[in-house]
Amino acid sequence: MSNVLIVHAHPEPASLTSALKDVAVEKLRADGHAVKVSDLYAMGWKPLADGQDFTDRSDAERLIYIAESKNAYRSGSQSPDIAAEQDKLLWADAVLFSFPLWWFGMPAILKGWFDRVFAYGFAYGVGEHNEKHWGDRYGEGTLSGRRAMLIVPIGGHLPHYSDRGVNGSIDDVLWPIQHGALFYPGMDVMPPFPVYSADRMDEDGWAEVKTAFKGRLGRLFVDDPIPYRAQNGGHYDGKQRLKPELGGGSDGISMHLVREGDPREVIRGQVRQTRRLAS
Repeated sequence: MSNVLIVHAHPEPASLTSALKDVAVEKLRADGHAVKVSDLYAMGWKPLADGQDFTDRSDAERLIYIAESKNAYRSGSQSPDIAAEQDKLLWADAVLFSFPLWWFGMPAILKGWFDRVFAYGFAYGVGEHNEKHWGDRYGEGTLSGRRAMLIVPIGGHLPHYSDRGVNGSIDDVLWPIQHGALFYPGMDVMPPFPVYSADRMDEDGWAEVKTAFKGRLGRLFVDDPIPYRAQNGGHYDGKQRLKPELGGGSDGISMHLVREGDPREVIRGQVRQTRRLAS
């Protein structure tokens, strides 16, 4: 069986978001997986990225956060709460992020978790950087081989987040998190589990959601991830722009999904397997 970390961000234990987290813990453990939960509000997680994140500053006069993050990760002088979360990520085979969609993004406490835990040398600034290789990212990196999935209750209605919806499609709304924060350090990102009209749900609706959610959890290590293109797989040019013959004529986010008929991606001489292709 596998190890699963749940990073949970909601201030109310009786909320729908927290109920989904509880269902996940129960279902995953029943299936034999080991589960750890980082309940950020319950932990009193510090969301502010500042000088207190480093026990030994390289420059005590001026805080350049990226430089201090790099130094602290290399020297082992990160604050203990940051190091503990990084250890959980390295332990995990899959990471679930449970949070409500607030103003088209994650709650501030979870953003602060990413800002502090995804340190220089851990989640970014990894691998060789030169004119031909822009580091190990987008398909490679420290967290490669791990799966990630967002569990996102949303107040709005599903049509509002459809392809022609006024809020934009849910894939576009979640792009900065799924592609920018999770695929960047190498994680295989599963399609999200959004729950629409969350504040108007009745008992019958909850029963349907719970059944569907348990089904997704049961396939966490079986379903195919979103087929994002790897940075170093050969589909991007030397300036990290998608090659003009790729993308199916799209000029939006969908161009960055591997499509049927695209050339195989090759990273370090190995063919990258992409089973679920965009239509």
